[in-house]
Amino acid sequence: MAADPHSVCEILNCLDEVAKEHSKVSVENVVDAIGSRSYGPFLLVPALLEITPVGAIPGVPTFLAVIITLVALQMLFGRKHIWIPGFISHRSVSAERVEKASRKLRKIAAFLDKWFHGRLKALTHGVPVRIAAILIIGLCATVPPLELVPFASSGPMIAVAAFGLALMVRDGLLMLIATAMSLAAFGIGFTMMGGKESSGG
Repeated sequence: MAADPHSVCEILNCLDEVAKEHSKVSVENVVDAIGSRSYGPFLLVPALLEITPVGAIPGVPTFLAVIITLVALQMLFGRKHIWIPGFISHRSVSAERVEKASRKLRKIAAFLDKWFHGRLKALTHGVPVRIAAILIIGLCATVPPLELVPFASSGPMIAVAAFGLALMVRDGLLMLIATAMSLAAFGIGFTMMGGKESSGG
């Protein structure tokens, strides 16, 4: 099992290694590769995957939201090691798709690793983390209906990714930014869902 990654590029390196070793990459493979002691990567990886071509597969955004919700619930209650149930951990996607997603994310990863690092670390522990967990659960709840609108589910997932990165690199300023992004995503998401209901009626 690898040590906990401390940058987005390290996570992508882990995914590339797993993709080279398996024809299909399961959630369990990813857990084994990046460890189970840090919440950050388990929020960041599914959220980033959702904004790549992998997220265009019908049902995938909702499945990724379920994984994130499970992690956020454990975060909310302060669990030390992340647990993933078998019906999720055995789900897989082709190694080719994982490698393609990793390539798509390389430039974003380099940017994030350059600009985000430990600031206001007090906001990455205790109560702020539990508040973040509640916001993340709420964001994930908006994904299934938004999945019906092209690209709409990427909004909440970008906010989730920001929380994941903030926790991983212990950046409290990014936690504040992620909170603002969450509120914006809620507003936009509810507007889009309301508009879709109106047009459907």
